[in-house]
Amino acid sequence: MIGEVALANEPSEQGNERDTLTGMLDYYRSVLLRKAVGLTQTELATRLAPSTLTLGGLLKHAAFVEDHWFNDVWAGRRPVEPWASVDWSTTPDWDFDSAQDDTPEALQQLFEASVTRSRAAIADDLDLDRLARGNHRRGAINVRWILVHMIEEYARHCGHADLLRECIDGRTGQ
Repeated sequence: MIGEVALANEPSEQGNERDTLTGMLDYYRSVLLRKAVGLTQTELATRLAPSTLTLGGLLKHAAFVEDHWFNDVWAGRRPVEPWASVDWSTTPDWDFDSAQDDTPEALQQLFEASVTRSRAAIADDLDLDRLARGNHRRGAINVRWILVHMIEEYARHCGHADLLRECIDGRTGQ
């Protein structure tokens, strides 16, 4: 099971732009992980028909998008495992679908390792206008866009996680 996870504080209402963006992203990261606290592998694989979305799938997907945006696109590095060996053209939802085979502990470790790499990738880049080193179909993008996109990604998926968790055991709230 995923153990207790501290809820990150929302960023200060008087913070600078970078601190506000990274603080909000950290807040949503902690919300998503907290939605999975105490659940078994079976519960993390629970679906609400007709959707195939699961809490485990959301955690693994979040780990993937962390690595994709901060490691691959921002830092311009080659994909890391487990993403590097996935044939995305034949299994485009591999991150979501394969999570049912992962233990809660493995999902937490994967997620936390991806977040750690993401934080390290932008730790020394204080200029939000700096352009990403990697290639992306959108063309040149800056770290500000990536941070805002990741906040949007987490906000949307935290809403999904709210519904899934409530249906699993009735638990609501952050």
